[in-house]
Amino acid sequence: MGALAEVDLSGRLKRKEYEAALKARQLRLAQLRLALGGKLGSGGLGPALLVLFEGWDASGKGGAIKRLVEPLDARHVRVVQYAAPTPDEKRHFYLQRFVGQLPGHGGMAVFDRTWYGRVLVERVEGLASTDQWERAYGEIVDFERFLHLEGCIIVKFWLHISPAEQLKRFQERETDPLKQWKLTEEDWRNREKWDQYAAAVDEMVERTSTTWAPWHLIAGENKRFARVAVLDATISEIERGCQSMGFELPPASDVQV
Repeated sequence: MGALAEVDLSGRLKRKEYEAALKARQLRLAQLRLALGGKLGSGGLGPALLVLFEGWDASGKGGAIKRLVEPLDARHVRVVQYAAPTPDEKRHFYLQRFVGQLPGHGGMAVFDRTWYGRVLVERVEGLASTDQWERAYGEIVDFERFLHLEGCIIVKFWLHISPAEQLKRFQERETDPLKQWKLTEEDWRNREKWDQYAAAVDEMVERTSTTWAPWHLIAGENKRFARVAVLDATISEIERGCQSMGFELPPASDVQV
């Protein structure tokens, strides 16, 4: 049984529970972000923070990212969305196009789609050779280890939903004039390869989840539940990473909800 099959999709949050939980988590995240950036506490710069998002189409990545950065000053976080590489980018090593957007010490970046495209879409769609995507697991693990050793906290998310929930969201987008642009023919084609993508995700998680950059598989069937889970995991990884790197953080008790 792969990792995806073990994700419990039954998690739900009612609106009042969600609003209270969201406020508390966002306040703590804002506090931690200020501390990492040297704006709170000792004034020294903390580790870099890199948050990576992958997931099924319509799994709620955009909404989760929005709530993650909502409490932060826009000057203190960079959100980068990656689509298919351009013809020029294809001329270079696949990791190169991500390097310029990596955060420095005290900085934060959020990547919507990542270098894991090499072992997901490029693998399934035949855009990378078997040798290329097989080799990529080790390359990615080494790359993330280098970032970690240089003082970067890496938080990795896969947002998981069921095929039935995805179909429901596709149909809702199809009938909403303000959301139709989000739905493409490629989305429908990808649904036909669900099992191939699921197998690729399971192998990705197995081969690239490490102590310094573990995968967090988020149950996205209920969007409110998923958004709070993303904040919880991010806060937990910041606290864990700072403790291991000897960077002191302000206590959560200082946050007034």
